[in-house]
Amino acid sequence: MIDPFPKIIPMTALSGLIGFGCTMFGWLCFPPITSSPSAREPQAILVLGGSPTREKFAAQFALEHPQLPIFVSSGSPEAYAQYVFDSAGVDRSRVHLDYRAVDTVTNFTTIVTELQQRKITDVYVITSEFHMPRAIVIGEIVLGSRGIKIHPVTVPTEAKSENPTKSLRDGLRSVFWTVTGL
Repeated sequence: MIDPFPKIIPMTALSGLIGFGCTMFGWLCFPPITSSPSAREPQAILVLGGSPTREKFAAQFALEHPQLPIFVSSGSPEAYAQYVFDSAGVDRSRVHLDYRAVDTVTNFTTIVTELQQRKITDVYVITSEFHMPRAIVIGEIVLGSRGIKIHPVTVPTEAKSENPTKSLRDGLRSVFWTVTGL
């Protein structure tokens, strides 16, 4: 006999329960997502790794914002990343390379505590255009849970937009992280 109820991976089931719980309790788990710009100025730049193009773009962007520290989450190897920022004339003391993240969710979860400890309330988030919708979902949940507002800055690309199910999946993972810290 065919099992009409295929086995569900426990983490997926737990994410679904958290999502359902958030729905039942009026979206209390989610920070408000607004499209209006913040009146506050960003105090840092966060570059999501995944493409050397993002770091090159960030280095030029950093020149326009010389007072801001730059956090690169799991980007290019250290020597190359330093070369990119050095070549652009960005002071090396502003650049903080962090290699703990293994995906987009952990790009945010591994750095949020440091941003909070530095009393950063607003941050530019730099990533590729196709990747930005998912980064916004995750950033609004993870950083938003700590009172940090994101200001998206897109790197133009030719790539097509990502599948929206990735945003849903990673949004649920982000809610799970906010609730459990795992």
